[in-house]
Amino acid sequence: MRATADDTPQVVVFALCGSFCTFEAVLPQIQRLCAMGWEVLPLLSYSAATLDTRFGRAADWKAALEELTGHAPLTTLQEAEPLGPKRMARAMVIAPCTGTTMVRLAQGLSDTPVTLAAKSMLRGGRPIILAPSTNDGLSGSAVGLAQLLQRKYYYFVPFGQDDSFKKPHSLKSDMSLLPDTLACALSGIQLQPLLL
Repeated sequence: MRATADDTPQVVVFALCGSFCTFEAVLPQIQRLCAMGWEVLPLLSYSAATLDTRFGRAADWKAALEELTGHAPLTTLQEAEPLGPKRMARAMVIAPCTGTTMVRLAQGLSDTPVTLAAKSMLRGGRPIILAPSTNDGLSGSAVGLAQLLQRKYYYFVPFGQDDSFKKPHSLKSDMSLLPDTLACALSGIQLQPLLL
């Protein structure tokens, strides 16, 4: 584990929320971060940790994350809470970030492992990188997205409409831009262009 200028190890918390169709695009980015020298602490939302879907079984996703990172995924409030106060990581990535999670973050709710981890990291002024993947990004959860765009310490992986004809309200980040977004966020810069 490499130390950085502020003596915080080069560790990133990487949270996955229940946009299950996006997991296949996210895992290669975790692999890229590990190859770049990052220690990745995986964290799962309640849904991601427990639900089997047509995109895979929860147990298989957990096993894949542990194999990639060398760490069993964090899944509880108790595991998420000390991340910030103990300065365990330099940043947090939430990818995929669902509309529900964005709205919870915008409202200051910390009732899930992901939102409590974010609150914990924000306590120390650590950047939170969001990679939206939501079917209602331009409708029901748009208000949460708009609020977070105005908040200090929140950075977004550039995003665009997922399928403007079949799903006109859906937003999806370009996950290949995740490492670059993280690098920019650590310097206090939003990677541009934000809208794809």
